[in-house]
Amino acid sequence: MSRAAQHENRLEDKLLQFTKPKLLIIDELGYLPLEPDAAHLMFELVSRRYERGSVPITSNLTTSEWGNVFGDPVVATAILDRLLHHSHVVTIRGDSYRLREKRKSELLRPIHVQANAT
Repeated sequence: MSRAAQHENRLEDKLLQFTKPKLLIIDELGYLPLEPDAAHLMFELVSRRYERGSVPITSNLTTSEWGNVFGDPVVATAILDRLLHHSHVVTIRGDSYRLREKRKSELLRPIHVQANAT
């Protein structure tokens, strides 16, 4: 078996592994942009899971910004079409809860830097 075929088999095994569960959670989508190959794999995964299981996704981006994440608005539209078809979108607005907790405990204070003249 060629290396390409072995790689393809491993990739297929991984796709099956992520396709089978009833629930697949994707956290922080868009935190980093995806390379074109990864964007196409994401499309393949979403297509395989379409109408088979739930896919909750967290992201700091609106769906209108997903074209930038996937590097291709056509791929983003195809993914969104499948994800949004039977979805419930929950939008949460507000400050980061981590920073809010730091502010409450007063551990996060502005840093004041003095410049010395030489």
